[in-house]
Amino acid sequence: MIKPATGRSVMLACDHGYFMGPTHRLENPRKTIEPLLPYADTLAVTRGVLRSSVDPKWDTPILLRVSGGASILKDDLSDEEITTSMKDAVRLNVSAVALSVFVGTQHEKQSLVNLSRLVDEGEEYGMPVMAITAVGKELEKRDAKYLALACRVSAEIGVQIVKTYYCENFSKVVNGTPVPLVVAGGPKLNTVDDVLNLVYNAIQDGAVGVDMGRNIWQNDHPVAMINAIRSIVHEDATVKEALQVFSDNMITEPKKVEPQIH
Repeated sequence: MIKPATGRSVMLACDHGYFMGPTHRLENPRKTIEPLLPYADTLAVTRGVLRSSVDPKWDTPILLRVSGGASILKDDLSDEEITTSMKDAVRLNVSAVALSVFVGTQHEKQSLVNLSRLVDEGEEYGMPVMAITAVGKELEKRDAKYLALACRVSAEIGVQIVKTYYCENFSKVVNGTPVPLVVAGGPKLNTVDDVLNLVYNAIQDGAVGVDMGRNIWQNDHPVAMINAIRSIVHEDATVKEALQVFSDNMITEPKKVEPQIH
């Protein structure tokens, strides 16, 4: 999942449907995933999408989402449980499992105990665990003090990697977390420049990579976008250089056709 040559990773997040349903441009997961997979170091999905929409011949490492229990119709998205067994994760031959934690919410204890159980089971099977911090309606808490707390607590429980959000003073979050951090894209940003600046700043401040979804596959040129992101993560490109990569790939990328609704 983290490439040995660079010590970094570009992860493609396509697990949004577990609480958001058929998200825009992820309505048909296979159609979204297939053209992007050659450029992703890891693919993040649920077991349902893995079984229905990911070809067994594709050899990209899988990060399996194993938490859920609430949808966007519910006021409190933090009320989650473990929804996929470790045995099934092993059966599916995934490279790691991921679970959300909701530090500072009504269900903080529940989510952290879920994480602890998952780490225990992961240790039995040799399965790495990723903690995903500050998701859903907790987005307003994306400051360094909060994220440093959430990431450190997750690391103390025993995860191998944490996914979190970029924030001002992000190096404080990195320095306080003794496991690798990858940065989420979050809601779709306004421009390509915004996305590439986020990626560049995160890498400069110590993240080992990104785990992005909507800012890649909701772009009109998703292949160009993921290649531009890769140039920053794996080749230390500047934002200006990455924009050129985006432009170069945009010229050769097939035009995206929106699904027709009848």
